[in-house]
Amino acid sequence: MDDSIRSYYNATRNSAQRYPRLEGEQRVDVAVIGGGFTGLASALELAERGVRVALVEAQRIGWGQSGRNGGQVTGSLSGDAAMRRQLARQIGAEAADDFIWMLRWRGHDIIRRRIERYGIACDLKLGHLHAAYSAGHMRDMRQAHAEMVERGLGADVELVEAKEMGRYLDTPLYHGGIVNRRNMHLHPLNLCLGEARALAGLGGLLFEDSPVLEIEHGPTPSIRTPQGRVVADQVLLAGDVYHRLEPRKLGGMIFPAAGGIVATEPLGALARQLNPLDLAVYDSRFVLDYYRMTADGRLLFGGGANYSGAASRDIAAELRPAIERTFPQLRGVGIAFQWHCHMGIVINRIPQLGKLSPRVWYAQGYSGHGLATSHIVGEVMAAALLGSPRGFELFQRFRHRRVPVGDWLGQRMLALGMWYYLQLERWR
Repeated sequence: MDDSIRSYYNATRNSAQRYPRLEGEQRVDVAVIGGGFTGLASALELAERGVRVALVEAQRIGWGQSGRNGGQVTGSLSGDAAMRRQLARQIGAEAADDFIWMLRWRGHDIIRRRIERYGIACDLKLGHLHAAYSAGHMRDMRQAHAEMVERGLGADVELVEAKEMGRYLDTPLYHGGIVNRRNMHLHPLNLCLGEARALAGLGGLLFEDSPVLEIEHGPTPSIRTPQGRVVADQVLLAGDVYHRLEPRKLGGMIFPAAGGIVATEPLGALARQLNPLDLAVYDSRFVLDYYRMTADGRLLFGGGANYSGAASRDIAAELRPAIERTFPQLRGVGIAFQWHCHMGIVINRIPQLGKLSPRVWYAQGYSGHGLATSHIVGEVMAAALLGSPRGFELFQRFRHRRVPVGDWLGQRMLALGMWYYLQLERWR
């Protein structure tokens, strides 16, 4: 991985495995573009079913958002309200709710099964707290908790009132929340690397340092890199916000938002005092803070997404006030790592799955909630490529807004829209 990405994850990766640059021509059943979770999950699903796959990555496996995120595997789903409105009119409210519920939780099962099957060491831990930032947000929490209980999660979730919060976090900040023991947190880069190793073990071909320059459509599509070419029966573009391929069809569909993350120096016994049950946490705001303790007792803390797409030059300075507001005990704590990641933001926040031509597919756009969802999408895309498109067709029903004014102006429009929603939230 690029040495300029000085993340905690990069410093604690458990594999130095490098994959070759694509040179010459390869012939496979499916070519996958992108070495993040969507590409890896799709390729691994296909390889498990006997499909010969080549995965091509411009940088290194897990180089983008998949290897830099907060590491929280939760039932949060970006765009769920928009999904429900659109699907309810087409397939009925009950079927729409069932589909959305599946999207919330199916990814957990896929990830746990994969970790167990392939022995992936990625610091997996159970337990998460969705923290209410205001009394108004707590009213929403009660409704969410009631739905979880009604749908059979009662043994896994607990509604926590403000007076009980001290049992879970040593902070004065929140008005209550929901503890969810089905949700998980982990080292996302090591999960990426483990999935890549599993793919290679099943005969999949992996290529790094191989940016795709062009997708060649046709009865037998192919992808071209500076030194090589992959000819395939089908192609899946899974590069999310990090590529500029197919601008005529995908331009104006997805935009980058820069998020910052830091990891402190090891906290020793203070880590358990601040977070006694070792829960991952995010709060209930539109632009939220999220954090957890790492395996070696550091606070890993992220937040403050920049919707202009520009990365901060001093992430630690931007996040320190939020850290110290959350945990006054950490005033002046040393920051050992700081890094940024680009999330692919969709205007209506619904993941985008589609076809660019009869044999070329794409999947992208999780709006900051992709760790679990990308694995569901991998399952959906693999099934579709193998001739079982039901899940894919449900995603295709969603209508997406395309900004037809160019990426630069579209990015500014997105930033303005996010500012508007932030102002509304301040009155809750």
